[in-house]
Amino acid sequence: QVQLVESGGGLVQAGGSLRLSCAASGGTFSNYRMGWFRQAPGKEREFVARINRSGVIVDYAESVKGRFTISRDNAKNTVSLQMNSLKPEDTAVYYCAARMGMTPSRIRDGYDYWGQGTQVIVSS
Repeated sequence: QVQLVESGGGLVQAGGSLRLSCAASGGTFSNYRMGWFRQAPGKEREFVARINRSGVIVDYAESVKGRFTISRDNAKNTVSLQMNSLKPEDTAVYYCAARMGMTPSRIRDGYDYWGQGTQVIVSS
């Protein structure tokens, strides 16, 4: 079983940048496909980005494509989300998630382990 802890959230002005990190422990990190999701107040948790086990294949929600970059370091058991050109609509709690399945997934229920989340607030 893997434990996930996010960090790096905060308050930023529109157009600014933040880098979120997720540290994994308690499992073999390279066995997991990793994803980032977010949940804004009153909304469902939504897919943001995912990365395969080796870090070669990535996928993004249309709303963040070209602005966000997901990456992982299997030697350090971390996955990161670089967020640039932030918009007020990016305001949400951001969650890191790990998936053991053999296929990629954008679905919340497809992930087995979750972090506690980190708050991102983008002011206009």
